[in-house]
Amino acid sequence: MATSTRPDAEQSIELAITGMTCASCVARVERKLGKLPGVTATVNLATATAHVTRESPEVGVEELIAAVEAIGYGAEAPRTQAPAAEEEEVDAEGAHITGLRRRLVASALLGLPVVLVSMISALHFPGWQWAALALSTPVVAWGAWPFHRAAAVNLRHGSATMDTLVSLGVLAAYLWSAGTLALGGEHLYLEVAVVLTAFLLAGRFFEARAKRRAGDAIRALMDLGAKDVAVLRDGTEVRVPVEELAVGDLFVVRPGEKIATDGEVVEGASAIDESLLTGESVPVEVEPGSQVTGATLNSHGRLTVRATRIGADTKLARIAALVERAQTGKAAVQRLADRISAVFVPVVIALAAGTFGVWLLTGAPAATALTAAIAVVIIACPCALGLATPTALMVGTGRGAQLGLLISGPEVLESTRRIDTVVLDKTGTVTEGKMRLVAVVPADGQDEREVLRLAGALEDASEHPIATAIANTARERLGSLPAVTGFANTQGRGVTGQIEGRTVRAGRAAWLEEHGHVLPDELDRARKEAEAEGRTVVFAAWDGQVRGALVVADTVKATSGEAVADLKRLGLTPILLTGDNTAAAHAVAAEVGIDQVIAEVHPEDKVAEVQRLQEEGRVVAMVGDGVNDAAALAQADLGLAMGTGTDAAIAASDLTLVRGDLRAAADAIRLARRTLRTIKANLFWAFAYNVAALPLAALGLLNPMIAGGAMAFSSVFVVTNSLRLRRFQPLR
Repeated sequence: MATSTRPDAEQSIELAITGMTCASCVARVERKLGKLPGVTATVNLATATAHVTRESPEVGVEELIAAVEAIGYGAEAPRTQAPAAEEEEVDAEGAHITGLRRRLVASALLGLPVVLVSMISALHFPGWQWAALALSTPVVAWGAWPFHRAAAVNLRHGSATMDTLVSLGVLAAYLWSAGTLALGGEHLYLEVAVVLTAFLLAGRFFEARAKRRAGDAIRALMDLGAKDVAVLRDGTEVRVPVEELAVGDLFVVRPGEKIATDGEVVEGASAIDESLLTGESVPVEVEPGSQVTGATLNSHGRLTVRATRIGADTKLARIAALVERAQTGKAAVQRLADRISAVFVPVVIALAAGTFGVWLLTGAPAATALTAAIAVVIIACPCALGLATPTALMVGTGRGAQLGLLISGPEVLESTRRIDTVVLDKTGTVTEGKMRLVAVVPADGQDEREVLRLAGALEDASEHPIATAIANTARERLGSLPAVTGFANTQGRGVTGQIEGRTVRAGRAAWLEEHGHVLPDELDRARKEAEAEGRTVVFAAWDGQVRGALVVADTVKATSGEAVADLKRLGLTPILLTGDNTAAAHAVAAEVGIDQVIAEVHPEDKVAEVQRLQEEGRVVAMVGDGVNDAAALAQADLGLAMGTGTDAAIAASDLTLVRGDLRAAADAIRLARRTLRTIKANLFWAFAYNVAALPLAALGLLNPMIAGGAMAFSSVFVVTNSLRLRRFQPLR
C-alpha cells in the first residue's frame, strides 16, 4: 500500500485490527506501530482494536495501516459509525462465529470415528488405518485451516504466534502418521490431530461467542438512540432521520417516544425515564427550561425540545466513547503478560525441539519423543494471557455503563484498590446544590400562610436563588400569587414592593431595622437556631412590623447518609470539603454521618487541601461536580465526578457517576475493585496453567489430546470468569 504524507487532524485514533489470535500477536502489532516516529499504540485482543496516539500528525492513517499489514495482519481506518456500518460489523462477527461452528461440527463428526477406532482395538477392521487417514484429512486440511493460514502468513513475515504452535502440532501428528502408514509402521497419531483440531475450534467458538456477549453492553448503549425524529419546519412536523437534526432545531417528542438528542424543553411538561442511561428507576419531571438527554424516554405529555447537542457531542455518544476508550486500555498487571507473550512462542518452539532431542538422546523411541514435543507445543499457547485483561475490562466497563458508572480506563482499577480516604464536595454532591425553603416561622399572632403569600409574591420579582426558592415554594403551596408593583432591590440586603396597597419588605434583620421594623424576640431566637445549623434566614415585614422568618437551606440529598455508610463499609474515611461556613458544614456532616470536616475553603484552595491529605500519607479519592472541583479531581489519586455536574469536572475525573446519587460512588468503587480482582484471577490462572503444564508435557506425562483440551479450556475459562461481572449489582 502506498504511504501518505498528508498530515491527519486526529492525534489519537482507533484502528480495527484483523488476524490477531493471541497475546503474542498483540505484542507484535504494538511493537511494529511503536517503531513509527512519535507513535504509541495500545492493542486490545478482545476488541480487536489498536488505540494509536501520535505526537505529531505527520504519520498518516495510511502509514499506520501499512505498518500493520507489513507483518501479516489487517487494519482498517476509523469510520463514522452509521447504523448501517454497525450492522455490518455485527453481521461480520456473526458470520465468523457461524464459520467456526461449521468447522467444529464437521471436525467433531469426522473425528469421532477416528478416535474410537484408534483407541478401541475391538473396533479394528482390515484397512482401518487408511479409513482413519481418509477421515482425518478433511479435519486437518479444512477444519484446522484457520490455524494453518495464520501460521503461513506469520511465517512469510518471519514470525511465530499461537497459530504457529497449533498448526505445527496438528501437522506433525498428521504427517508422522501418514508417513508411518506409508512405510508400513503402526504408531499413528491421527486421533491427536483430529481431537486437537476439534478442541481448539471449540475453544475458539466458545471464546468468540463469549467475547461477543462481553461487548453486548456497549452495543446496547449505542442502540439506545432514536432512529428518526419529528422536526418542526415552518410550524409543521416533518419526520427525518436523526442524523439530519441540527443544533437549534425544534423537534417534537410524543408520549412513549425516545428523545432524539440532548436539548432544552421549550414547551410542555412530562416525566422522563432516564433509567437506560443512569440506572435510576424514578422518572425525572421536566418543564420549559429543563435539560433533557438523548435516548431517554418520554413517559407522558407532548414536549417540544430545542436541540443543543448532536452526534458525537451528545451525552450518550460521550458515554459510549468513554467506555470504548476504557476497554482499549491495559492495567499495569497486563503489561507483564504482554512482555512475556512477545518472546513466548519462539521459546516454546525451542523447548519443544529440545524436548524431542533429549528424549531421543535418552534412547526413547521417536514416537515417544514426538508425543512429548507435540504436547509442549500445544499446551503452551499464550491465548489466555492475551484475553485476561481485555475481556474483564469489556464486561466490567460495559456493566458499569448499564448502571451509569463510567470507568475511564484500566489505570483507575489500580487506584480504587489503594484509596483509603474519600473527600466529598458538599454542594451538589452531598446536598442538592439548590436552595429550598425549609421552614416558615410566623411572629406571635401572625398567619403562616399570609407570611408566605406576601413574601413569596415579593421574592417572585427577584432573580436571586434564595428568592426563587421562597417564590417556588409559595406557588407550590398556595397556587397563584398577588401582583407586585414598585419593586426595588437593595443589593445584598433586601427587596421592597407594593402588594395589595401595602409596602412589603423582605431581607436581612439589620436592613429591616434601618427602616423602623423591630425584630420580635421569638424571631430572633429562630434566626440564631437556623444560623447555628448553617441556614439562611429572610425576614418579611409590612405595616411597621416584622411578621415572620423564612428559613432557606441547601438540603441534603435523601440518599447521602446511606452513601456515606456504604463508603465506610468499603474501608474509606469520608471527609466533607466545602467553602461554606463551619456551622453549615458541621450540620450537614452530622446529618449524613461524616466525622471530619474541612470548611470555609476557597475554590482555588481545594487542590491544596487534597495535596495536604496526600502529604499526610493518605491515598485520596475526590467526589465533586462543579467547575471549581475540576482541579481537585485531577489532583486526587482517584477523581469521581457526578454526571449531573459540569463538563470540566467530568473531563478531569477518573470515574463518572451519570446520575446525581452519591451511592453510585460506592458502587463504582466496588465494581472497579471487582474488575481488578477478576483481571488478577484471570492472569494468575493463565500463568499457573502454563507453568504447571509445560514441565508435565516435556516429561511425557501429558497426552497431546489432553493438552489440546486443557489449552482450549484455559481461554474459555478466562472469558467465562470475566462474564461473571455481568451479574454485578448495586448495593441497593
